[in-house]
Amino acid sequence: MRNEKAYFGAYGGQFVSESLMNTLSEVDAAFEAAIRDPEFLEQYHYYLKQYVGRETPLYFAKRLSEKYGAHIYLKREDLNHTGAHKINNVMGQVLLARRMGKTKVIAETGAGQHGVATATVAALFDMECTVYMGTEDIERQQLNVMRMEMLGATVVPVHSGSNTLKDATNEAIRTWAKTAEDTFYVIGSAVGPYPYPKMVKEFQSCISREAKRQFAEIAGGLPDVVMACVGGGSNSIGMFADFIDEENVRLIGVEAAGLGIESGKHASAMALGRPGVLHGMRSYLLQDDNGNVELAHSISAGLDYPGVGPEHAYLKDSGRAEYVSITDAEAMEALMETCKLEGIIPAIESAHALAYAFQLAPQLGREQSIIVCLSGRGDKDVNTIADYLAGKGYLN
Repeated sequence: MRNEKAYFGAYGGQFVSESLMNTLSEVDAAFEAAIRDPEFLEQYHYYLKQYVGRETPLYFAKRLSEKYGAHIYLKREDLNHTGAHKINNVMGQVLLARRMGKTKVIAETGAGQHGVATATVAALFDMECTVYMGTEDIERQQLNVMRMEMLGATVVPVHSGSNTLKDATNEAIRTWAKTAEDTFYVIGSAVGPYPYPKMVKEFQSCISREAKRQFAEIAGGLPDVVMACVGGGSNSIGMFADFIDEENVRLIGVEAAGLGIESGKHASAMALGRPGVLHGMRSYLLQDDNGNVELAHSISAGLDYPGVGPEHAYLKDSGRAEYVSITDAEAMEALMETCKLEGIIPAIESAHALAYAFQLAPQLGREQSIIVCLSGRGDKDVNTIADYLAGKGYLN
């Protein structure tokens, strides 16, 4: 019998081995109790403020706005401790793990920001931490690998499949099935079996709650458009969360078109994917005619994922949110533009959202406003950026 609360319309669910069903039930019960416990919430918000550095600014990007013709605001998640939105969710999940009596945490990571955030919070609370990472991502995110190791985490290279985020997730789930008694799996995006998509949305919704209030104080009313990049979809579901019921606010998710959707080398699950099952959930996936999951491609390790979170699939089908695609080249151009005009080096992931904002702004007019979630900073990407600008390409 289908567990209705585990689904967003036709998407979501708990497609895992029987051995993990009890574990998921325990996580679900603990999470539901925690988010209704004032003491847990007080502790969570204490660490968000005093350790992570929230709230993050909603910055009016004056020069970009003047150039592109609409008011462009940047929700500065890059200013969080560890350099991205990922720590919002990790702080919540690790506090939950401690509440459940777990002594170890495991995580998967692509761009490395989730791994760094998990290693950071594990160090803070003296918990053993293991991070699974594809060998291709280890190569292009060496700075973050070093940071994780400095923080005391063990980084386990994953050599299977495409050697990227999908394969790291597979390995983390396999390990969790064997070690769940003392180990909590900290999932980094709004993906996986229920309750993870709900949990990640809850812990990332601070982004939109703050942005909504900040925009009202700065400009009055509501923005016309709210926009974020989409890989698995954690920063975007956090950016959308408090605006979903505001029908006059357009929600736009920006996927990675890689070398171009027509090239076959992309990560645009919403554009060309079909519903299927991966990593314990039913959602849109890149797959061949036989239902085999296809390799994703993006210059950004964090968007290099062949699926998307189930609530995003539901928002797409319901028409509440729009999903578009931006190529590697368009993202890199937007990244350099933001550096030069605003003195901000965005993560390559975030640059996808910026690129689409620059395309949309001239169509909106000067009185309309866009909030872009600047999900992370680009320090981690300097080697990739240098190779790209030098015409050396990058790992395919």
